[in-house]
This record gives sequence, C-alpha cells and structure tokens, in this order.
Amino acid sequence: MIRVLLADDQALVRGGFRSILDGQDDIDVAGEAADGAEAVSLALTLAPDVILMDIRMPRLDGIEATRRLLAGGRSRARVLMLTTFDEDEYVYQALRAGASGFLLKSAPPRELAGAVRTVAAGEALLAPEITRRMIEEYVRRPRPGAARPAGLEMLTPRELEVLGLIARGRSNAEIGAQLYLSEPTVKTHVTRMLAKLGLRDRVQAVVFAYECGLVRPGG
Repeated sequence: MIRVLLADDQALVRGGFRSILDGQDDIDVAGEAADGAEAVSLALTLAPDVILMDIRMPRLDGIEATRRLLAGGRSRARVLMLTTFDEDEYVYQALRAGASGFLLKSAPPRELAGAVRTVAAGEALLAPEITRRMIEEYVRRPRPGAARPAGLEMLTPRELEVLGLIARGRSNAEIGAQLYLSEPTVKTHVTRMLAKLGLRDRVQAVVFAYECGLVRPGG
C-alpha cells in the first residue's frame, strides 16, 4: 500500500485528488495539509511514501517545504510537485529541492494514480519537453577549466556512461540496449552511482549531470 499525503491550499483540489486516489486498491490517502508548514509537520508525523505537493501555497511554499523535508534525510518520502503554472523556473527549483517529479494539475485524472506509483517506485516523472526547456534556461554551465564536483572520480567508466544516459532521459531498458547490458545490471550500476554521489534518485542525477558539465544542453 502506497501512503500519500496531499498538500494543497485549495480544499476542493485536495478533495478531487482524494476522490481519485481513494478509488485505487494500492493507494491510501494518509492525510491532507493546507499549506507548506502543515505539510512538513504532517509528513514527519505520518511518514507517507509520496507527497503530492502544490508549488504555490501560503505560509510556506511547496519548494521550501520540500527542501526542509528532504534536507538531511528528515523524510524518506518522495515528492511529486503539482502546479497550474507550466513555468520552467518552478520546475528547476523544485527538482533542485529534491522533488522526484512534476505534474501539471491540468493533467487527465487517470494520470494521477500512475504518477504516484511511478515516483513511489523510485522513478523520475518529468516530461522530456519540460526537461529540455528547464535545462536550456536554468542549468548553470561550468566555467571553462572548472574542476568536476567531488564524487565523479569515484565512479567507474561504466557508471559515468550510465549517468550520462540517465541525464539524456534514457530508461533502464534503453540504457541496457545501448550498452549491451541486462536491465538488472543497469539497475545495479544506477544504484551504486546514486550511492557514491549521495543522490536520492534519477531526477537529482539529471540535474547533477548537467550542472557538473558531464552532459550539456543540446549535447
């Protein structure tokens, strides 16, 4: 059973999400929060698996709430950001705060449960077109001659290849096909790479790979 916390300042929106998710056999809505501060408090108390977090909320917005929850491993929940604003700046800030995915509130209701299952399983949820625009606009390119961030030297050549392909949006199956590896072997490389770099999931790996210059926009 996937335990979910709903965080949105609009009661009608929360009710809509609850009605959709309550109809799923494998999802349980553990609680609701009306602002970011309440979301942080309830997340620490209820220990949900997934938090549906609105970006724009009073008292404390979803980005800062996510940052406070995930910094230092206070919560193991995976955060799925929800917004009506299709703006890349919000996407980038949310992912840098540690969110595992991004979903527009205008998405069809049938996609909501699938999105919850995706991030609960440790996968990223970010449309490729949003990824491209976000990276082009907001990822800082390293200065010429700048040293690579600490941690890359610990990666094997194969793990570096896997990181680069993850940053280009490849799935484990696609990585395996390109590198002639089985999916379980790819998963092992991904797990080891994330552990060495201290990253939570594939979304953070994408941001890291672009920010350190391993992969460049348009490359």
